[in-house]
Amino acid sequence: MEYEISYYSAAVQEQIFELPDTLAARYIVLTRRMQAIGPNLSEPHTKAMGSGLFELRLKGAEGIARVFYCTMIGRRIVMLHSFVKKSDRTPSRELDVALHRMKEVKA
Repeated sequence: MEYEISYYSAAVQEQIFELPDTLAARYIVLTRRMQAIGPNLSEPHTKAMGSGLFELRLKGAEGIARVFYCTMIGRRIVMLHSFVKKSDRTPSRELDVALHRMKEVKA
């Protein structure tokens, strides 16, 4: 039985698919793998951020992007937030957005 991927909102889905071409292509490849085998692809593809939040790590010719997600009961993966990374560290503002959305989804 495959995993189902859903999105926090239509805006989040649109933002992900508007990533630069190589990053969007990488997203598609990794999410297809997640649907088949589950949300934990391990590093360098996914990383646990704590409290049930995970990041999908995208790397392509145009740079680096991250997509935060969480898992739900019933083989559901919910994509919460994405951003293009411009520094080595994940900005706390981006992490806060993802954590807030995860709390909403799980409530």
